[in-house]
Amino acid sequence: MLIAATIAAAVLQPAALPVQGLHVLSLPKANVDEFVRFVETDLKREGVNLIVLEVDYNFDFKSRPEMAEPGGLNHEDARKIAEACKRAGIRLIPQMGMLGHQSWAKDTGKLLTVYPHFDETPGKYPNNEGIYCRSYCPRHPEVHKVLFPLIDEMCDAFQADAFHAGMDEAFILGDADCARCKDAPKATLFAEEVTRIQEHLKGKKREMWMWGDRFLDAKITGLGEWEASTNETAPSLRMISKEVVICDWHYENAPPTAAWFAGEGFRVVSSPWRKPHVALSQLEQILAARTGGAKSIADRLLGTLHTTWVDGATFMKAYRGEETNDAAKETVATFKALMKAVRGEK
Repeated sequence: MLIAATIAAAVLQPAALPVQGLHVLSLPKANVDEFVRFVETDLKREGVNLIVLEVDYNFDFKSRPEMAEPGGLNHEDARKIAEACKRAGIRLIPQMGMLGHQSWAKDTGKLLTVYPHFDETPGKYPNNEGIYCRSYCPRHPEVHKVLFPLIDEMCDAFQADAFHAGMDEAFILGDADCARCKDAPKATLFAEEVTRIQEHLKGKKREMWMWGDRFLDAKITGLGEWEASTNETAPSLRMISKEVVICDWHYENAPPTAAWFAGEGFRVVSSPWRKPHVALSQLEQILAARTGGAKSIADRLLGTLHTTWVDGATFMKAYRGEETNDAAKETVATFKALMKAVRGEK
């Protein structure tokens, strides 16, 4: 009953959700034109008004040629996608994962492959065994001279006024063998890196978005080490600018953490994945607070950013019912249920 009531209230306020977003991984070059059509037809019809496109290092960079991925998206691909989003009334935000997620399984990502000395743990964990993902050292004196030109080029190419820095699941931080970081509190290290990126973006008149898991204390919230911090980074929330937008992801249930972030002074979006009841519970909390809560809190609860964790081509295929991968089918079903509820449809 509460879901129906709050959704009905939202229908009376067409601008109730400033963010009705979709996060999707990048896509093969061969599917760019198809994605352009998908944006202008299906996503526009669904009511999506913001896309976070996670490109990471899969881009043909010109500013740092050693970081170029010739098989990735290029400037022309970015222009096509950006212009399609503008025609559809959709804000486009590119993402490149900062700090953590610099490897996956045995594969080390482009940054630490080209610049292995940027690694927080150089020479440790051969073949990435025994760790989740590598991190770069946030205090390395040269790392931002490489990263910031990449961020600027990507934002320029996608004609973006914001950048999503990722920064989720950063388990390796302040390693005992890192001479630069070993004696610093992990919250300080994390806050320093958020602040460096945010101030750089602000200087370019761009907004910073990021995942919120490292700001949640696992002991206090009872959440696991993936969606909350067990390595003492949570206090960093009170050390960073409140201009940062927090993407509060939870996939198995819907803890009331979005309202907590808003109460701390941050704008926030709730991010589900592949369970419709979780997505609808998150939406219920957002709408209830926006329609019945204090205005200062309500205005900071921006809406939802649905995550897919498949590339754009796979998501489009699953959306059309042509994909057999269960995870892809589940995230599409959740996305459709969420957007239907956002539109106030039964």
